[in-house]
Amino acid sequence: MADFDAQIRESQAQVAAAQARISDITTRIESARTKLDQGEAAIDVENATLADVHKHTDLMNANIAELIMGLDDVTAAFSKDFDEMRSKTGMESFVGMFSRGKAESMRQERLRTASIDDKLQDLIAKSDVIVKLLQGQLDLLNDQKTRVEKNLTETLAERESTVAALEAVRTQVQALDPQIIALENRISVTQDAAERTRLESQLADLNGQHNALVQDEQVKLAKSQTLERYIEKGKTWVDSLQNQAATQMVLINKLQTDTKQRVVLYDALSKSLKTAQQQDVAHRINEIGVKTDQEAAAAMAAIGTATNQRMAEMMEAHEDHMVFARQILEAKAKADERFARRFAAIVEKHDKNLYGEG
Repeated sequence: MADFDAQIRESQAQVAAAQARISDITTRIESARTKLDQGEAAIDVENATLADVHKHTDLMNANIAELIMGLDDVTAAFSKDFDEMRSKTGMESFVGMFSRGKAESMRQERLRTASIDDKLQDLIAKSDVIVKLLQGQLDLLNDQKTRVEKNLTETLAERESTVAALEAVRTQVQALDPQIIALENRISVTQDAAERTRLESQLADLNGQHNALVQDEQVKLAKSQTLERYIEKGKTWVDSLQNQAATQMVLINKLQTDTKQRVVLYDALSKSLKTAQQQDVAHRINEIGVKTDQEAAAAMAAIGTATNQRMAEMMEAHEDHMVFARQILEAKAKADERFARRFAAIVEKHDKNLYGEG
């Protein structure tokens, strides 16, 4: 599985790079929040940066999806290996024509030296490596989401107060407008120079208040707009983190379900091999049992009783095993459906061997 190991290392590198990009955007959002608190209005989370993260995470998830499908392929091959182990080889059948004991000995030695157990354990270990990789990514995504949501909560509250203050300033500006118009009308008809001077002083004072309020309105409007942009950036990033987390959960669910299914598969096939071997031994005991020696017969009867007891226990346990296996298969079918729906393009490329095409 050298190529598979190389793919895992590539996925690890891609996850590390994706985490760096994700952390960078969250840091930018937090930095923007700090600038807002300091009265600065710079928000440098560009759409291009978000697009870059999405492109990289899509590539990362596609690579991991192909890894998972590779694990499925290897698992499917195990069934063929077990089938071959369950059957006698041509040589064993040939030797059995002359010496059944020798043929059985050859078969037992072949089963003993079979490496399927090691291969399956290696496969499960690789599944665990990928799950840990995905879980680490999921933990990071959830942590980043929590941080951004905290910032968003504070910013939403600040924008609400800013908008309220903006409305209050606009109300004051609107209240001053009639007073200014009234003074301008009085000044236009006043003949007395002293009265005109007094009214113009009042008008200048009102205009000063008006200008200060208009300036304050512009500052608060700009702040409100900046906060609004910040909120939209934050919401976009939270949605992105949520979607990425959902993808990680789909991948983790499939891998964990597949691992359970592999354990069940190995257990079932191992028991199948043991049962076949027990049946061969039982046939040999039965042949030996034709001897008329009473002591041997008694011994065979005891063996038969023990064998029957063991078979009864196996049959009783079989129902529980089948129920559990069926539950695992049902869970796997659901996990496979979610996986295929989210990674339809990868599944199609895998099934049709379209690698290297657009």
